Amino acid sequence: MRTVTILCAMAFALTLPVQAQGGIDETMMQTLRSTYKHTPEDKALRNALAKTDIQQLAANAEVSDQIDSYFTYRVPTKGITDQKSSGRCWLFTGLNVLRAQAMAEHDLPECEFSQAFCFFYDQLEKANLFLQCIIDTRNRKMDDRMVEWLFKNPLSDGGQFTGVSDLIEKYGVVPKSVMNESFSANNTSRMATLLKMKLREYGLQLRALPAKTKPAEIEKLKTEMLSTIYRMLALTIGEPPTEFTWTRKDKQGNPVETKIYTPKSFYEEFLGNDLTGGYVMLMNDPTRPYYELYEIDCDRHVYDGYNWTYINLPVEDIKPVAIASLKDSTALYFSCDVMKYIDTAKGTLDLDNYDYESLMGTTFGMDKKQRIETFASGSSHAMTLVGVELDENGAPRKWLLENSWGTTRGYNGHLIMTDRWFDEYMFRVVAEKKYVPQAILDLLNRKPVRLPAWDPMFSEDE
Repeated sequence: MRTVTILCAMAFALTLPVQAQGGIDETMMQTLRSTYKHTPEDKALRNALAKTDIQQLAANAEVSDQIDSYFTYRVPTKGITDQKSSGRCWLFTGLNVLRAQAMAEHDLPECEFSQAFCFFYDQLEKANLFLQCIIDTRNRKMDDRMVEWLFKNPLSDGGQFTGVSDLIEKYGVVPKSVMNESFSANNTSRMATLLKMKLREYGLQLRALPAKTKPAEIEKLKTEMLSTIYRMLALTIGEPPTEFTWTRKDKQGNPVETKIYTPKSFYEEFLGNDLTGGYVMLMNDPTRPYYELYEIDCDRHVYDGYNWTYINLPVEDIKPVAIASLKDSTALYFSCDVMKYIDTAKGTLDLDNYDYESLMGTTFGMDKKQRIETFASGSSHAMTLVGVELDENGAPRKWLLENSWGTTRGYNGHLIMTDRWFDEYMFRVVAEKKYVPQAILDLLNRKPVRLPAWDPMFSEDE
């Protein structure tokens, strides 16, 4: 037995690559140890860091605690939303943009659209997207890159503006009072685990079908599978209404009109936007050529919808579009790398909030392009851009974001972003086409450069 064990160990050792150089040897270790001087300053920092958050010690005392809340242009909004423990920032942001429009155009005292209604159809449509893509690729091997990506990502609660446009134009919207949030809508992880497990099981069943299976038989089986998904969603989120009665009120809270609506008729009366053709996504990705049109393969919420498509622009071309929209009291969908240099207590996004360099005695010198290339930064969160302060020359000083983290986080539920932070960590803005110069819109006529679904730059907003 001992001989067998030795032979197995030798065989295993032979499979390991032998590295003659490149490891940390004793000489290098001695050099490393000698560079740490054990100064009184280092000891004081070590003592402080042993029981204190790095960010707390790096807080820049030279940055004022006073919040400058003046904005030259600010879109009127009312009511901070809360996505709770879910990755639905993209949905809350899109609905908040539309909410501001509906309040302004119809003189509504308040308005909030049901996130749960749209989320139900988002999850159902994503389930169908996964199953149909598995059907489309079932002749490929399991280690094919697309098949692998599909099984790794059968479903998520994240997304981006294409989901907002495709879902609402297909299913409409309803007031939040008609379909409120459920526990699972606010806390998506357990529901998502079960849905993904079931979808992966179904994916394997679809791939195991005989090659001669007729398309009609496959479609019937997929429908049966989606029936189970529908039931799981109805149990956890609630079943969306197909018709409802809603009473419109004036600013004093008095009833004005009571009507019966469908979700589509409600959308058409209070919004009616061409969400697919009337908006354009503008991206700032310095790792790729500017003034090009890009499309992300299989990155959509609805199988029969549109892939994520955007125009890549320098940040200097995006700011005037955002300013023009805000001047016209029109909010914008905005996404960024929100956790960089954020002070959640004050509600500020400011490069000067924390001085990590002085604390650690080094510099952090990567620019935006280098951070993207090394996976140090990328878009992670969507919010509603609702305000801007301009200097005497019309250049932006700071921006105001309506967040979806509730009223207790940030500045009254908002984040105030300096223009320098905008340059470094803003990634996407979705604007109505009427605010975009024609020369930029003309880029939409080009054939888009198609990028793979697994490109790490295009993770969903959460």
